[in-house]
Amino acid sequence: MSKMQWHQPLLATKIRRPVMGDHIVKNTLAAILALSALGTGSAQAAAQDDPAPGANDLDTVSIKSASGDTLSLQQKSTQTKALEITEGIYQATGFGNSFLVVTNEGNVVIDTSLPQNAAGHKKLLDAVSDKVPEYIIATHGHGDHVGGIPLWRGEDTQVIAQENSVEFLHYQKRLAGFFALRNSAQFGLAIARPDAGSAHPGNFDADIPATILFDDKYEFRLGGLTFVVESAPGETLDALTVWIPEKSTVFVGDLIYESFPNIYTLRGTKPRWALDYVRSIEDVLQLDAEIMIPSHGEAIKGADAVRAALTRYRDAILYVHDATVAGMNAGKDVHSLMEEIQLPAELALPEQYGTVKWTVRGIYDGYAGWFDGNPSSILSIKPNASNISLVKMAGGPDAVVAEAETLFGKGEDLSALSLAESVLSVDPKHKPAWAVRLKILQKLHKASANFNEAGWLGYGIRQSKKALAE
Repeated sequence: MSKMQWHQPLLATKIRRPVMGDHIVKNTLAAILALSALGTGSAQAAAQDDPAPGANDLDTVSIKSASGDTLSLQQKSTQTKALEITEGIYQATGFGNSFLVVTNEGNVVIDTSLPQNAAGHKKLLDAVSDKVPEYIIATHGHGDHVGGIPLWRGEDTQVIAQENSVEFLHYQKRLAGFFALRNSAQFGLAIARPDAGSAHPGNFDADIPATILFDDKYEFRLGGLTFVVESAPGETLDALTVWIPEKSTVFVGDLIYESFPNIYTLRGTKPRWALDYVRSIEDVLQLDAEIMIPSHGEAIKGADAVRAALTRYRDAILYVHDATVAGMNAGKDVHSLMEEIQLPAELALPEQYGTVKWTVRGIYDGYAGWFDGNPSSILSIKPNASNISLVKMAGGPDAVVAEAETLFGKGEDLSALSLAESVLSVDPKHKPAWAVRLKILQKLHKASANFNEAGWLGYGIRQSKKALAE
């Protein structure tokens, strides 16, 4: 393997820094080259604090997309032949697509999907051309984009990544145990936590697969094609786009997909800056591409269609950002803004992955941090500290659970859930409270159309069932 190379921008362009300076956005898919996009360690054993999902529970993280496709990390691909997007560009489809660009001087692989998908993707694309790639380009460091790098990489293959990927990978390794727990819960998969001896795996000990790192822009030519690789922070700060002008085609990674963007992810994240998304989308708009290829979903073809999709996405993000900032400046609290802010009909997007509410909170907390302006918040008072007194005043746990059942019967599910949680904070072994909690979560899960929400509701269902069985 060649030693890592450092590349300053090769084109005479102004260096564009992320909006919020040196903050590094991360994903919680830990140790991405060792496992999958779902956490650190082996996927053969359950995280200690998450009830292991059974066969039926795996469906808790499967939902239908707007196009009717199933979104699930357990879904099996039925693809038997690589999809030719345009002449010389091929796609293997999965939860994270892989792409092959074929030239007469060698091939370029863009994204490599999850480790468990990589072999199948490589088989499909090898049927087109089985040459060891000259280059692998990772559109960002999430596991469903880089998980197959070890399988594809040859001795002389160059792996290209944006410079922020280094800290991004260190960050994930640093919090490997935390992310194993969160990913196991959110995705309904059995993921082992690191050994106790590696509770602190080091601050800068991740393996870095890139051999070429760049800041703003990197360009190379191969087989008569120009590959312009440009920093495009959004879902992560190491995100990038790949523009091939001879084919009027741009690969955009996770800058845009079918759902409203996941500007805050429930499994945990540093801030994902909305204005980074906006500026990166505007950069892609300037290309006037005929074909736009996202890493999730299908390619969009036709300059008008590409422009319309990008413009709507940009405007939706900017609307939510500006409304949140206006509310903050008007002195409104985050929960009020989460209820108030909605996209106008002309900007509405499906919310199967990210949501407007989570984005509002992500923007608010990203700008302002954890302190909510309430003096009690700085006094180390636990959120449920008063529940013992309140439950006692209400007549005890059984009386509170009875009221929760009444509210649930009236369709006031969230109020009922809040009461059940109050009882459990006082008496964690109160089975009637677990039982009503289970019923509420099952109802909410059945109605959920959001992949990430369904995952956490499924976790709560498994947790409740385990408590009832003990």
